[in-house]
Amino acid sequence: MRKRVACPQILLLAVAAWGQDEVTFTAGVKVVNLLATVQTKKGEIVRDLSKDDFVLLENGRPQTIQYFSRESDLPLTLGLMVDTSMSQERVLDAERGASFRFLDSVLRENKDKVFVLQFDISVWLRQGLTSSRKDLEEALSLVDTQTRDELTRYGGGTLLYDAVVKVSNDIMRKQQGRKALIILSDGEDVNSTATYQDAVDAALRAETLVYSILYSSSRSLGSGRGVMQRLSRDTGGGFYEVTKKLPIGKVFELIQEELRSQYSIGYVSDEPVRIPEYRKIHLATRDKVLVVRARDRYWAGR
Repeated sequence: MRKRVACPQILLLAVAAWGQDEVTFTAGVKVVNLLATVQTKKGEIVRDLSKDDFVLLENGRPQTIQYFSRESDLPLTLGLMVDTSMSQERVLDAERGASFRFLDSVLRENKDKVFVLQFDISVWLRQGLTSSRKDLEEALSLVDTQTRDELTRYGGGTLLYDAVVKVSNDIMRKQQGRKALIILSDGEDVNSTATYQDAVDAALRAETLVYSILYSSSRSLGSGRGVMQRLSRDTGGGFYEVTKKLPIGKVFELIQEELRSQYSIGYVSDEPVRIPEYRKIHLATRDKVLVVRARDRYWAGR
């Protein structure tokens, strides 16, 4: 029997308390945390900026960056989410091998934590949060598509949005520090109860970046590419498409490089929270040539 991931509704605004700058906040103060990647227009990562190189606005009002660190050494909570619908059957072996090589390189035992989840007609947590490479390798070896009997009995499906909502609410909201989901899929959602906007909202409230890897053996991707691009853009993560020139192993290398080159930024809004709402964030560099990727809003809860 497949075990579905629970979905409790927990409202949590994580508060950061680390960094190179020593900043003290009084109890109850809400710190808004951002993870940002800065690139040239050619896609080269820029790692040597200072706090003064950034401009930060909230709902159009300038904000003071009170916490800043480069090339963050913060603990990383990572979710590896694998689409195991029948459309992905031919690429699963390549995904498994590249995924483990990536985790073997990026995981710092006793510091970082990873979970492995597969989704098709159901959402199945193969391995809860762990720092054990052995447990993760065993979990990845079990990730597989539905059997023909399951397909005949239950039909097909790809619960992409449901999966993002469930792990954001049930796992990521409870974690602090850097948080990211890596989704391997063709981007086609079939039969989710949740909507695309539900998935984005859940990831934003959990302060979690979504990295999308579009990987399919089919040449006809329908709306999947657009969904994956928007999901990453709306949460501040990155989008990658596996091609002959950009194989899955190289994609994981690029994500690993980015995770090691982020800027961690924190500030306290100049506007007290009176009603729960989304607030618009605009983070840019003073150098207009550079491109900043970060989430563009956050949930201000009371």
